[in-house]
Amino acid sequence: MPLDIGKLGSANPLRVIGLMSGTSADGVDAALVEIGRRRAKVLAFKTFPYPAAVRRKLFELFVPGEGRIDDLCHMNFVVGELFAAAAIGLARRAGVPMGSIHLIGSHGQTVCHIPRPRRWYPGLRRSSRSSLQIGEPCVIAQRTGVTTVADFRARDVAAGGQGAPLVPFADWFLFRHARRKRSVQNVGGIANVTYLPAGGDVDSVLAFDTGPGNMVIDGVVSLATRGRLDYDVGGRLGARGRVSGPLLNELMRHPYFARRPPKTTGREEFGAQYAQRLHARAVARGLAAEDIVATATALTATSIAQAHRRFLKNMPDEVILCGGGARNRTLVGMLREQLHPARVMLTDDLGVNADAKEAVSFAILACQTVRGLAGNVPAATGAPGGVVLGKIIPGRPPGK
Repeated sequence: MPLDIGKLGSANPLRVIGLMSGTSADGVDAALVEIGRRRAKVLAFKTFPYPAAVRRKLFELFVPGEGRIDDLCHMNFVVGELFAAAAIGLARRAGVPMGSIHLIGSHGQTVCHIPRPRRWYPGLRRSSRSSLQIGEPCVIAQRTGVTTVADFRARDVAAGGQGAPLVPFADWFLFRHARRKRSVQNVGGIANVTYLPAGGDVDSVLAFDTGPGNMVIDGVVSLATRGRLDYDVGGRLGARGRVSGPLLNELMRHPYFARRPPKTTGREEFGAQYAQRLHARAVARGLAAEDIVATATALTATSIAQAHRRFLKNMPDEVILCGGGARNRTLVGMLREQLHPARVMLTDDLGVNADAKEAVSFAILACQTVRGLAGNVPAATGAPGGVVLGKIIPGRPPGK
C-alpha cells in the first residue's frame, strides 16, 4: 500500500516518537510526544544507554583516521537496531501499541560534522560542507512498522547551510512568549543557544553553537580520574575545585568563541584531542584533578555567557536550560552568576523534561517534514532559505 503523506501530515494531533543521540554518545533518548498545530505534550521519555562495546566502537569512529570504513558501514545498521529497539521499548513502557504511533523522527548519531566549507575536487564549482549521522532509518521503519523521518541535517547543508543547529524551530514552537525575551540554552556535548525575541515569529529567531558543553568536562573527568568516572555526576568534582583564572583566560582565546554567527562546531574542535591538551596544560600548571574539572566547567559557563552578551540582540529576561548539563549543579550555579540578572530556569519548569528536549525537537521536526513545511531556521544555519528537512522511510503494515 503506498504511503499517503498528505493524509499523514493532515492528522492532528500526531503521535510521534523522537529519537536522539548527542555528541556525548551516552545512548538513545526516546520521547513519545503528542503534537498539534500549536502545542506539544510529552507523554513518555526514557534514555536507553548504549552497550559499552557499541560506545567504544563509536568513539573510534569519532577520531579522524582511526575508524575503518567497514566499521562505519556496520555501525550504521547496529545503531539503527538500537534506535528501533528504543522506540519499541518506549512504546511498551508507556503502554502504547506501535500501531497507534503515526511517525518516528530520528536524528541518528553524528559521527562527523564539517560545517566550514572545504575545497571541492577539480572540476566541481562549489565548496562543500558535510555532516554524517548513522542509525539506518530503513532499519527503524522495518523493525517498528512506523514511517520514519531521518537525516535532517543533509538538506540544509545541500541548500548552503551548516546543517546545525536544527532545534531552533522546535525551541520557538515550545517556548516562545508574547512579552518575555527568552534564550533556550542546550548543554549537551556541544552547547547551543536559541534566542527568542518577545512576541517574535520564527524568522526573528537567532541560534548558534556557543562552544563546548559537557564534552570537554566529560573528557577531563575521565582523564583526571583515570577512567573511574565518565562524567561529573551532579557537578560534585567541579564543586570541590578552584577555577584557574589564567588557564581559563587562555582557553577563552580559542578562535571559535570570537567567530560571529551563524556558526556550529563539534568534536572536530572540542573533542578528545582538545580535552587531552587542556588536561596536559593543567597538569603542567600543577592543578589538582578537582581544579581541572572546575576550570573545564567554567569554560563552558563562560563561553555561554560571553556568547549571550556578545551575539544576542538583547540579553534575555529568562534563560531556559536543557540537556545533560542542566543536571550539573556547579555549571548551573556558574551560569546563574554570569547571566545575572536574567532568570535561569530549566525546561522542566515549563513542562518539558530537560533531558528529553532534544528528542522532542526531532519529533516536532518530523511533523514539519510530513506536513511539507520548512524545519530549518536560515538565520541559525546560514542557509539562504527554508527547506523541508529529512528523508521519509515508509512504514509497513502490521505483520509484514
